[in-house]
Amino acid sequence: MHENGSMSSSDGGAEQPWNRQRLRSTNERLLLERLRTGGAASRAQLARETGLSKPTVSSALAFLELAGLVREAGLHAPERGRVAVLYAPDASAGYALGIDIGRAWLRVALADLDGAVVARADVRNRARTSAAMADLVVATAHRVVADSGVAPAKVAHAVVGTPGVYDEAQRRVRYAQHLPGWGRAGLFDRMRDELGVPLAVHNDANLAALGEYTFGVGAGSRLFVYIMIGTGLGMGVVAEGRLFTGAHGAAGEIGYLPWPGRHKPDTLEDAVAADAVVQAARDLGMSGPLTAKDVFEAARAGDPAAVAAVRQEGERLAHTVAAVAAVLDPDLVVLGGGVGHSADLLLSTVRDTLRALTPLRPKIVPSALGEDAVVLGAVATALDTARDVVFEQRSAPQ
Repeated sequence: MHENGSMSSSDGGAEQPWNRQRLRSTNERLLLERLRTGGAASRAQLARETGLSKPTVSSALAFLELAGLVREAGLHAPERGRVAVLYAPDASAGYALGIDIGRAWLRVALADLDGAVVARADVRNRARTSAAMADLVVATAHRVVADSGVAPAKVAHAVVGTPGVYDEAQRRVRYAQHLPGWGRAGLFDRMRDELGVPLAVHNDANLAALGEYTFGVGAGSRLFVYIMIGTGLGMGVVAEGRLFTGAHGAAGEIGYLPWPGRHKPDTLEDAVAADAVVQAARDLGMSGPLTAKDVFEAARAGDPAAVAAVRQEGERLAHTVAAVAAVLDPDLVVLGGGVGHSADLLLSTVRDTLRALTPLRPKIVPSALGEDAVVLGAVATALDTARDVVFEQRSAPQ
């Protein structure tokens, strides 16, 4: 096949229009991706870097500009030679919606195709039923889009992060123990219809891992895990930039690992999540209304019972990391979630205990994104699809 899209055949070299169309689309995608990842560039620079001829580059850029996918981004004036027009992707050609549904907070962010967040809302999740929660999600998402000034039709894709695992066949979430009624079938179908936007559902820890890989400390890791410690306990695994979810989407559900309890076998979630920190503090003498945040704040102030409770949490997290290291051999472990926000108090104990448990010692660091890890992971995931959708819509023959 030649660059102009012609193709020889046994009937004398008759050209096939569908082949030309496909090649043109491939060239346009190549140029758009180069501009997205490498920054603004001139026609001549794009031709050098892609191997396409200058006429092909000019033709493809003209089409992309007409379709609203690229724009002129300034001029380049070399010391010698003519001034060249620089081109860049038009980030406003479409938008992606990221949604993080947690027991305490709902976070919604709208981003352009460059990944820049143009509007967001963080609201308390006071819903007591799954239906009320779905209503809150839809209302908040509509408000974010309205506040942004973006036309709703330009929102190309949405991704929701939720505890548990979404079962595509049964149209429901499994294992979301901390969100009552959240496993009801058809709930996300209803949200999708009311939002009026294509919507995908992913586990929150998986999205947090992708968020940390895309925007945080995970960038460049060959294999890293994000351990989310909050109301529950979960883990996301990113290998070579790709999420590993397992055969049924449940890879990383480490909260279900067994843990020896006082009177009966517990789970690792029972031993490590936020309620375990509170229970340890009570057992050690703290009283009154308590949350995990209260315990960590007291530990910072030097309260002996709180310090001991935090030390126990660090030791148990070290056992968690030891198990993960033995199975996955990550080069990086990121601690995130509500408890993970206090990783600075935990890291010394985790590292010291890990040295005593195993010769496998991955690097352990706190999340760089904090409470935004899930919503930014949802945005990053939605953008992958949104960019394709916008390209297909705008480059389709009219």
